[in-house]
Amino acid sequence: MGIACEWCNSRNVELITDSVFWELPDGSRAIEITATPTYSCRDCEMIYQSEAIVKEIENHLFLIDCKRVGKVIFFEELMGIPRLLKKNYFDFSADREG
Repeated sequence: MGIACEWCNSRNVELITDSVFWELPDGSRAIEITATPTYSCRDCEMIYQSEAIVKEIENHLFLIDCKRVGKVIFFEELMGIPRLLKKNYFDFSADREG
């Protein structure tokens, strides 16, 4: 049983890696994050990141020294940059990590 496409509900979805472009939290610039876990639907041809990956990237960028991030960075390299805080204390969503 596979993942259902978030756009068309097809089960014909494949996990790939792809580049995404992200604006830094301070709005100073955008970066390219390569080899990001991505879903590709073979039926509707949508290519997207899961909500969990989006939240992980957003939280991590909020919690690191973004001056250490170049114009292009691998996903795993980005996630390996040490956080300045343990968690995002401004995230009040219900599914917040403890």
